[in-house]
Amino acid sequence: MKPATPSRETPTTINIDGSRNFLHPADVSGFFTTYRRIFALLLIGIYVSLPWIPINGHPAVFLDVLQRRFHLFGLTFAAQDLWMAFFLITGLGFSLFFVTSLLGRIWCGWACPQTVFLEHVFRRVESWIDGDATQRKKLDKQNWDNEKIIKRVFKHGLFLIFSALIAHLFLAYFISIPELYQWMTSNPKEHWGTFVFMAVATGIIYGNFAWFREQLCLVICPYGRLQSALIDDDSMIIGYDVARGEPRGPAKKEGIGDCVNCTRCVQVCPTGIDIRQGLQIECIGCANCIDACNTIMAKLNRPKGLIRYDSQAGLDSKKRRIIRPRVFIYAALMLVGATAFALSAMQLRSANMNVVRMSGAPYFLTDTGVRNQYMVRVINKTNETKVYQISSAAEGQAYRMEGNEKGITVPPMGEEVRPVIISINKDDYTGQFPFTLTLVSPDGEKEIITREAEFLGPNPRLWKVAE
Repeated sequence: MKPATPSRETPTTINIDGSRNFLHPADVSGFFTTYRRIFALLLIGIYVSLPWIPINGHPAVFLDVLQRRFHLFGLTFAAQDLWMAFFLITGLGFSLFFVTSLLGRIWCGWACPQTVFLEHVFRRVESWIDGDATQRKKLDKQNWDNEKIIKRVFKHGLFLIFSALIAHLFLAYFISIPELYQWMTSNPKEHWGTFVFMAVATGIIYGNFAWFREQLCLVICPYGRLQSALIDDDSMIIGYDVARGEPRGPAKKEGIGDCVNCTRCVQVCPTGIDIRQGLQIECIGCANCIDACNTIMAKLNRPKGLIRYDSQAGLDSKKRRIIRPRVFIYAALMLVGATAFALSAMQLRSANMNVVRMSGAPYFLTDTGVRNQYMVRVINKTNETKVYQISSAAEGQAYRMEGNEKGITVPPMGEEVRPVIISINKDDYTGQFPFTLTLVSPDGEKEIITREAEFLGPNPRLWKVAE
């Protein structure tokens, strides 16, 4: 089958007959490749370290779904605090928009986990076992002899191992490291649900990095499609200097541009595009083509930068505007989300309390007066057992509270539900009134959180008439 020629209209990963063209990008070296690899190793170190680094007694990032506690760099959120996630996600989303409007798809090429693990782990393993791009293509066409079988088994065995490690790393963000280790070393029957999840997750990760690869960026990820709406002619992209490079031709021919049509930029592209055809949604901004072209230019004693990081305006020999309306808009929305989340996070407390009225009648009439019944849920976000007190206040009302005489003992990272009864004598009852319940810290001095509630009862005048 004949592979498709790189075109803006047709993805290079699809052959002319519609079948998949499995790409084998050539290895490249250079300034950007070196720093991308260093940055990728740093990111992998961060991904691996976050579940291990303790901050305030918990991992730096620990999304404890089972206990409904979410720990993020020293902050602990209960399920009731998840409304703050809206502002966090909004801030992060507009941060990405802001960065994209300035620097294009630098996230995709430098920091996206798909790129980091594919380019700097799985492709490194593949190059080590199967050889360079030419050798890999040759091996694909080779008959299934002993050499091919051994290399395939070895390579895919390592792929499965790395996929399992990534799956376990992902799970470590949701359960503690000690518990994960205990599950790993125990009989799978004891945690068969988790075992099945890990097997499925490992299979999905393996399928992605061993076969699907760049198709995730081209077919599934929406960011490439959003790129056309997020950038403009002043955003930084990777582009080809048409004025300098055209017309193309042999290096020794007179009257041609600097591009010698070596197609080295196409050979090293992980998505198989020809950057000389202009910006395309398949481009992830990895800068492989820049290093490849600069290497050729250096050999020909020509200036580097035929392919470079620049704006479309810069490539067209126009002045680039860094400050422009969309940058201000994205920056403002980013700051709104970040500020709202920061202000919300500042209101976080070491405990939380919810007050709800018990099901059934809203109030009860007794021989001595009126009674309301509530359920109070106290959540302890610390790593120590706490004994909390609840105080109550209502201006100008003489009532009594029952159910908190000995305090409420809550285990570490646990919760406790207790009934609280508010009663008022018939002679003191003048009608419905608001009151507050305040959760007080174990030292009896610090008020942690206050909730408002309503005391309900009959119309006092009608009640007296009825009697």
